[in-house]
Amino acid sequence: MTTTRCCLFAFLLALMTGVNAQVFPDKPIHLLVGYAPGGAVDIVARTVAQKISTTLGQPVIVDNKPGAGTNIAVRTLIDAPADGYTLMMSANALAANPSLYQPSPFDPERDVVPVSMVGRVPVVIAANAESAIVSVQKLIEAARAAPGTVNYASPGNGSTPHLAMELFAHAAGIRLSHVPYRGGAPAIIDVIGGQLPLVAVNALEVLPHVKSGKLRVLAVMSPARTAIYPDAPTIAESGQPGFEAAVWYGVIAPAATPKAVVAKLHGEIQKALASTEVRERMASVGGEVLTMSSEQFGALIHAERVRYEKLIREAKIKPD
Repeated sequence: MTTTRCCLFAFLLALMTGVNAQVFPDKPIHLLVGYAPGGAVDIVARTVAQKISTTLGQPVIVDNKPGAGTNIAVRTLIDAPADGYTLMMSANALAANPSLYQPSPFDPERDVVPVSMVGRVPVVIAANAESAIVSVQKLIEAARAAPGTVNYASPGNGSTPHLAMELFAHAAGIRLSHVPYRGGAPAIIDVIGGQLPLVAVNALEVLPHVKSGKLRVLAVMSPARTAIYPDAPTIAESGQPGFEAAVWYGVIAPAATPKAVVAKLHGEIQKALASTEVRERMASVGGEVLTMSSEQFGALIHAERVRYEKLIREAKIKPD
């Protein structure tokens, strides 16, 4: 092929890509969720999907594909055509699973492209209302007095709340005893029943039990207090300055998705996040909207991957 023909081919390809980006989307978009319907990630995904479907002029269909710690959904995304019509609402597992599962099921910095950060919901430490552990300070005191004897429940080995508690234990210099469950609901039930004193879950899951007086939130693991538990201090306020371990959410796409399509999707999601409707819905699940560029979202994924890799290796954490 001559130089002239190569240049013409490149020009036509660029022109076609630009046209495709201009008409995108011309059919429904599928937004994958690696969790069952009804949870915080699912609620956030459906809220964003509904909002951007209006501005994009095409349905955005939420597809729940739970299993293998979200690995099934991630693999479905990676194997999908990189055209912007298959996306995923990801969370911390995207950064943790490459170290948690061996061999690594995927590489988040090679196999996917960050589209847009959406928001975050804090992990909370909650105690049975009758427990003698009434604050983070009391928890640390009890753990230091008898290392490894203070039990806490979580939704499972390698879950974001489990990893958050391990990060907290490392920061505080204490050793806790982890009791994994298959989901937050059974863990909460046993803490309410007195089988365990503590549970670590996302903020939304314990809300009805806090309102009924059966559980007490000791602290939130976000950088700032949350509106649904205004009286609950942060871990940073409780003697661990700078500590943060929240559940974050963001939209990702297959790695080869055209940049123009990624940019369009990012822009539409940013518009959705600026709306009162989406912000109020996020607040209702204990979260907050968190906006950043696609590049900043990518940097967050990298930083979280490095942090989780070190934690998982040192604490010898294995998935269920």
